[in-house]
Amino acid sequence: MSTVELEQLRVYMYIIGTGIAVVIFYYYIIHLYRSEKKGKKDYEKYGRLAIDDELDSKPLEENSKLDNEKKE
Repeated sequence: MSTVELEQLRVYMYIIGTGIAVVIFYYYIIHLYRSEKKGKKDYEKYGRLAIDDELDSKPLEENSKLDNEKKE
């Protein structure tokens, strides 16, 4: 293969890789949007985690595994 052919192959692979990354990224955004609409998760509270970062802050969600260990 000549250097021109290798350069074309590199460009094609870059375009294909970028396209795949964009599709995966958009699918992830759609997944987050749908799960928040259905009420499975509230991702807004995770966004507020960086702002409300005190030691005495209330936990975002309860850990049922930790609660079971405390009961035993």
